[in-house]
Amino acid sequence: MKPSLCTLARALAASALFVAAGCAAQASAPALSAQAAAPTLIPAVRVAHADRATMLASTRAGDRIVAVGDHGVVLLSDDGGRSHRQARSVPVDVALTAVAFVDAQHGWAAGHWGVLLRTEDGGETWQLQRSDVQHDRPLFALHFFDRQHGVAVGLWSLVLVTQDGGAHWQAVDLSPPEGAKRADLNLYGLFADAQGRLYAPGERGMVLRSDDQGRSWRYLSTGYAGSFWTGTATPGGALLVAGLRGSMYRSADMGQSWQRIDTHTTASITALASAGDRIIGVGLDGLLLISRDDGRSLATASRPDRLPLTSVLANSQGRPVAYSRQGVLPGDAFKAQWPSD
Repeated sequence: MKPSLCTLARALAASALFVAAGCAAQASAPALSAQAAAPTLIPAVRVAHADRATMLASTRAGDRIVAVGDHGVVLLSDDGGRSHRQARSVPVDVALTAVAFVDAQHGWAAGHWGVLLRTEDGGETWQLQRSDVQHDRPLFALHFFDRQHGVAVGLWSLVLVTQDGGAHWQAVDLSPPEGAKRADLNLYGLFADAQGRLYAPGERGMVLRSDDQGRSWRYLSTGYAGSFWTGTATPGGALLVAGLRGSMYRSADMGQSWQRIDTHTTASITALASAGDRIIGVGLDGLLLISRDDGRSLATASRPDRLPLTSVLANSQGRPVAYSRQGVLPGDAFKAQWPSD
């Protein structure tokens, strides 16, 4: 039996977005059933222990760190990730799965029910720009090139673009992949290279590439059959995508050809990021990854508590800061395994 859309959405949120990818791959795209009432979007509640909420994505807003997660929780850190506080005002109580900033003040967040939010004060307060409570097609990733031009992607090949800072979003119709009858891939990530080319890792080993800020796309096949959940452009100009069961692929020619990288793990990889001249990553089962040679090889370790890790970034000092299904990861996530980092 194929899972319902609402069941899928709950599974994605409860398992830090990525655990349900296998189920999502089998789903079709039904509209909200006639029996299921559309939800009412309500503001997120400020709570005493917001830093323990499931966090799903994080980014830098200047020197500030902004992380987003379940029930509309937005966390801000102004000390490199050592402490966090909850944002003052978020207009939705839904899982936020992506966040992007173009400078210290201007940012956007995306999540379930097609929600898109904007902030102009570094994440302190947020305004709702878009939602679709009739069809819960979650948005999984977000990228902005500047204050005006942005792209969001999500469930069943959902691609939205804006050219006015998110005041209006337009859907982009994708052509089906070769051999398929329709475009129905779940797109889990977005990242850009130094030349502004945009990449969307997704299901069936596919990576989509856009050279025009999301208005048109072409499929890049990696030779892998599983799901990619994350990706990044390396400091040296290569591309890395990773996901299910520790799979990672690298391209040195803008996605035309790919080589599988041995990650020494079967734990699924949920996030990759550049940290100076290193690549860092996290995953399920407490997985920690680090590469010092532009992604050609990796060292791996696992936290003793096997905590599912969901997001990682480098703070303004270049130190890794990680988040998990149980909120902020205490201390330096990589220090015990790699004291020199």
